[in-house]
Amino acid sequence: MKPGSTPALEILLLGPVEVRRDGISLALARSRKLRALLAILVTEARPLSRRRLCDLLWDRPNDPRAELRWHLSKLRQIVDAPDRQRLIADEDEISLDLDGCVVDALQVMEIEQNHPPAADRLNELSKLFRGQFLGELTLSGPLAEQWLTAQRRKYTACQISIIKALVARLPKRSDEVAPHLELWLDLAPFDLEAHRHLLGHLAGHGRIAEAGLHLATTERLFMDEGIPAVELRQIWSTIKAERVRTSSATDPSPALGMDRTTNETSPPAMTRAALAMMPFTVRDSKIGKGIADGLTHDVITRLAKLRSLSIIARGSVYALAALGIPDTEAGRRLKVDYVASGSLHRVGPILRLDIELTETRSERIVWAETCDVPADDMLEALDALGNRIVAALTGEIEQAERNRAILRAPSSLDAWGAHHRGLWHMYRFTKENNARAQHFFDLAVTLDPTFSRAHAGLSFTHWQNAFQNWSDPGREAELAYVAAAQSLLADEQDPAAHWAMGRALWLRKQHGQAVAELRESVNLSPNFALGHYSLAFVESQTGDPTEAIKASDRSRMLSPYDPLMFGMLGSRAIAHLRLGQFEEAADWATQAAARPNAHINILGIAALCLALADRAPEGLVLAASIHATQPRYGIDDFLSAFHFSPSKATLLRAAAAQVALA
Repeated sequence: MKPGSTPALEILLLGPVEVRRDGISLALARSRKLRALLAILVTEARPLSRRRLCDLLWDRPNDPRAELRWHLSKLRQIVDAPDRQRLIADEDEISLDLDGCVVDALQVMEIEQNHPPAADRLNELSKLFRGQFLGELTLSGPLAEQWLTAQRRKYTACQISIIKALVARLPKRSDEVAPHLELWLDLAPFDLEAHRHLLGHLAGHGRIAEAGLHLATTERLFMDEGIPAVELRQIWSTIKAERVRTSSATDPSPALGMDRTTNETSPPAMTRAALAMMPFTVRDSKIGKGIADGLTHDVITRLAKLRSLSIIARGSVYALAALGIPDTEAGRRLKVDYVASGSLHRVGPILRLDIELTETRSERIVWAETCDVPADDMLEALDALGNRIVAALTGEIEQAERNRAILRAPSSLDAWGAHHRGLWHMYRFTKENNARAQHFFDLAVTLDPTFSRAHAGLSFTHWQNAFQNWSDPGREAELAYVAAAQSLLADEQDPAAHWAMGRALWLRKQHGQAVAELRESVNLSPNFALGHYSLAFVESQTGDPTEAIKASDRSRMLSPYDPLMFGMLGSRAIAHLRLGQFEEAADWATQAAARPNAHINILGIAALCLALADRAPEGLVLAASIHATQPRYGIDDFLSAFHFSPSKATLLRAAAAQVALA
C-alpha cells in the first residue's frame, strides 16, 4: 500500500472471523449474523439486494429489514473509515468496496489462475488458512446453512488445490512435504491421490513400517465407511514395485533359482522351498495324453495360486521331460527341493493316479499315494484328483519343512526356516507354544519383511492370544489386525494374507468385512483349505449356518489331515447348533474334541452340545477334563471367545448349568 493512503484493512475469513486495521484487531459485536453478513458481502462478486440478504439470514423474525439495518450499522463501524466509506448501501442493493483491502478468502483464489503461483507464493497462501471458513460459526435456517456449507466446500477444495500444487513443486524427498500431505489427508481422508503421495513419500525415505501402519489404519477407515480398499492396495503395490526397480538399478539381486544356501558372511535370506511338478504320464491307450497334460497344468496352476511354494513353470518341466531326463535329475537341474511325478491309467470305471513326492537332494520318497476316482464324468474326476494332489503335496512339503526347521539351530534359520519353526509351535495350541511361534514369526518378518505368510502367521498367534484369553484381548486384536495388514502389504495376492485379515476383522466384530476378506482368500485360491475353514467358523456363529456346513465340508475335503481339523469339525457343530439340530451338533463336536490338539474352547463346544442333545453325563466328563486344565473355566469364558446372538447365548447358559460350566 502506498505511503499516505488509507490505512490497510484486513478481513480474515479462513478461520475465526477477524478484522484488523493497521495490524490491530477490531472488536466485533457478539453476533453470528454480523460475521455471516460480512462474509457474504466479501465473497459475493456483485451487489446483493436487501431481500436476498434477509432471505439468507433472517427467515423468521418480525421485521427482517430492521434487523438488516441494525447489522449494517454495526458493520459500517468496523469497515468504514473517516475518509473512506466501504459499505455501499442504497434503496435496494448493498455491497462492499474492497479496493486496497487485504482479504484472505480472495487471495487464496489465485490458485484458480491458469498459471498457479510459484512455490514461495503457494507456501504463503497455504499459511492463510487458520481453520475452516468462518471457523466454528454455525447458522440457523436452511438457506443460511446451505450457503455456509457450499462456501466451506469451495474453500476446502481451494486449500487442497494449493497443497497439491505445492507438493508438486517441492522436491520429492523434501522434509517439507510431509506436513502438507498430512494436512491434505485431514481435509480429504478418502482422497486416493493424497494417500499415494504419502505412501510414496514414506517409502522414499525407507519408512516402510510407517507406510504399512498408515495403510492398515486407512484400510480400516475405508472399511468402516463401506469403501472398497482395492485401489488403495494397488497404489501400494505399484509403489513397492517401483521401489524394487529403483533398488535393483543400484543393487542388483542375485539370480533366481540358486541353491537354498547362504553365504556365511551375509545374514540369512528367505528362500522358499521349490517344487517341480513333472508332467503326468499315461500308461494305457484308454487315456489320451491331453488329459494327463490338462491335469498337470491344472495342478501347477493351483499350486501357484496358493503362493506357499516356489513352483517351476510348466515350460521348464515339459522341456526337461521331453529330453527323457529322469525326475530327480530334472529336479537337480532346476535346483528345486522337491519333485512330484505320477502316471494315469484306467481300471474299469476308475481313473487311477499313482503319484510320488521326492526330496531332490537325498532322492528320498517323502510321500507316495494311489488316488482312485470314478471316471464317469472325466471333468469331475480330474477336478477331484487336482484337489487331492494339491492338498497332499502342500501338506507333505509343509510337514517336511516344519520337521526340518525344528531340528536346526535357531541361529541358523533363514526367514523360511523361522516361519516353519513357528508353524511347528503354532499347531500345538498351547500358550507356551504360541509364544514360541510368535518369536519365530517375528524372526521371519525381521529377516524378510516381504514374507507375507510369516506376517499372516504372526497375526494368527495374536488372534490365538485374544481368542484363548491368554493376553489382553483388545490389545491382541489390534496386533492381529496390524500383522494381517502387513501381510497384505507384502503380497495382496496371497490368500493367507486375506485369511489373516478376515480373522482379525472377526475379532473386531466386523463380521461382514471378515466374510468378504475370507471369500477373497478362497477366490484367489479355491484350494486354500484354511480360507474355507475360516468361512465356516465365521458363518457358523453370525452368518448362514448352511453355508458354514458347506465350507466346513469343503475345507476337510481339501485338507483331510489338517492340523486345524478340530476347528473344521467344531465349526460344523456350531452350525448344527444354530439350526437347532442338537444331536448332529453333539456328534460333530465330540469328533472335534477327540482330535489330539483340540484346545479348551473346542472341549467347551462339545460339552455344551452334549448337554443340548440330552447327553449331559458325557458332557460332564468333558467338563471335568476342562477343569483339570483350567479350574475356573466356565460359560462366561466360552461366550467371550465366540460371537453368539443373545438368544443363543441364553440357550448355551442353560446348557452350561447341566455340565458344571455355569
